[in-house]
Amino acid sequence: MATATAPAATPAAPTAPGGSPADGRARARAQKKREAEHLRSLTLGPGRKGRVAAYLVVAVLAALWALPLAWAVLSSFKAEADVSAAPLKFWPDSGWTAEAYRSVLAAGDIPLWIWNSVLVSTIVTVITVTISALAAYAFSRQKFRGRKWLFGLTVAAIMVPPQILIVPLFDQMIALRLSDTLLGVALPQVVMPLMVIVMKNFFDQIPVELEEAARLDGAGDFRVFFAVVLPLSRSIITAVSIFVFISAWNNFLWPFIVTNSPEIMTIPVGLGTVKNAYGVQYASEMASAMIGALPLLIVFMLFQRHIIRGFATSGMGGQ
Repeated sequence: MATATAPAATPAAPTAPGGSPADGRARARAQKKREAEHLRSLTLGPGRKGRVAAYLVVAVLAALWALPLAWAVLSSFKAEADVSAAPLKFWPDSGWTAEAYRSVLAAGDIPLWIWNSVLVSTIVTVITVTISALAAYAFSRQKFRGRKWLFGLTVAAIMVPPQILIVPLFDQMIALRLSDTLLGVALPQVVMPLMVIVMKNFFDQIPVELEEAARLDGAGDFRVFFAVVLPLSRSIITAVSIFVFISAWNNFLWPFIVTNSPEIMTIPVGLGTVKNAYGVQYASEMASAMIGALPLLIVFMLFQRHIIRGFATSGMGGQ
């Protein structure tokens, strides 16, 4: 007995809830295709000419961005004499070598610094996302006295340069005996007003009827937040988590000020201490930069689709 299938060019007819697994997979593929088209229309525009122009602009900008990166990667695999030679040559006279990486790895405790960066960035990400999500939900759904003033202060906090807060934060860490500790590096970085605003914009788009239906079943505020709102906010939570993680990983100034012991340093601060007695060694500098950027590059390549989806649907994607 043969089963009839609908032509691919015609819209799929509604199917009963008890459809076959093949129908479920087909609907899932169609849903993903619609989401991809929606994201492309948000980021590149609905017209074909606009998309072509956008792709050309993106290609030029990508080439301009990739050129210094390619030069840094190639320089890290050259001998110091070839990097400093004039004029610059693509193919080094001495051939390609990994000596710069060996010297950097031998001069510092790179694995420990990477572990410190992972630990600090994870702590900052977990606390920041938790605080930002709770605050954003309160601003989006709860009605309380002073709500507009508090949200206005949150927006105004974006304009405060972080450098202004270094001295009072450092005094607080000394008073709490957290200077030169990993907690002292992580805790001052957990407040990010921009993430509160981004998540509030996303929560504003969630239909209130879903929460009201949960409350009719006896759910309280916390249960509504954790059982209804958060599952619908996975994309923005993932995007915010990645941005916070990258920001904490790249932070140099505060860890440099609050740490003294080499075993507490993060990877940006630790690599900054790896110096040669003969001055600036460009090949070693490029190798250090590649080592520090490699984990972030891997994270971004793995989760770039979540970043685009989250911010395209958060109210910041031009819709």
